[in-house]
Amino acid sequence: MSDWLNQAVFGYYPYVALAVLVIGSILRFDREQYTWRTGSSQLLRRKQLVLGSVLFHLGILAIFAGHFVGLLTPLAVWEALGVTHGAKQMLAIVAGGIAGVFCLAGGVLLLHRRLFDARIRANSSFGDTAILAILLLQLCLGLATIPVSLEHRDGEEMVKFMHWAQGIFTFQPGAADYVADAHWIFKAHLTLGLTILLVFPFTRLVHMLSAPIWYLNRRGWQIVRSKKLATRSAR
Repeated sequence: MSDWLNQAVFGYYPYVALAVLVIGSILRFDREQYTWRTGSSQLLRRKQLVLGSVLFHLGILAIFAGHFVGLLTPLAVWEALGVTHGAKQMLAIVAGGIAGVFCLAGGVLLLHRRLFDARIRANSSFGDTAILAILLLQLCLGLATIPVSLEHRDGEEMVKFMHWAQGIFTFQPGAADYVADAHWIFKAHLTLGLTILLVFPFTRLVHMLSAPIWYLNRRGWQIVRSKKLATRSAR
């Protein structure tokens, strides 16, 4: 990857994705609160929904927590705890691999249910199916990084991504240089991850930001049918 393209994708694109994520989510919550939810289809293929949903959500929560802590915790903290780069790398491979398999299995069940049940497919939007497919692709890319990571058990490869992520969040110039020589599978994983953040506010994923207490202050929605319309319908 040329220097200018590496800088564009891993130096500028993260800020575009994060800006759209934050601003888009705020605007959607403020202006379109009724869409701040996931469509329910729990009456159809309930057992498959429950199993797939549990596996998918447990896996994705573990993956998110692992990425957040692993990438954004300063190296000084790991060193103070006595955790070596190699040990951290193996922990990420084992824990991330298990969580990834769980999440992938649940996601496949959910996607199969959405695609191969005619009633569910008829009530699903293109966006609902597309974002699930994109998440599964991202999971496959993440699992595909494991064999490459095993070739760098000293953990130095992971340190590059930590420097990159922390450099982006602290607005350090040249953060993209840390991943310039990374394996293409890592770059594909990072790029798709940033793209998921970019489209996040426009998909059903926004429900991840919601806590039940927030809904106590949400404006209510009421459908009122006038007597005139009711009379016309009765004729």
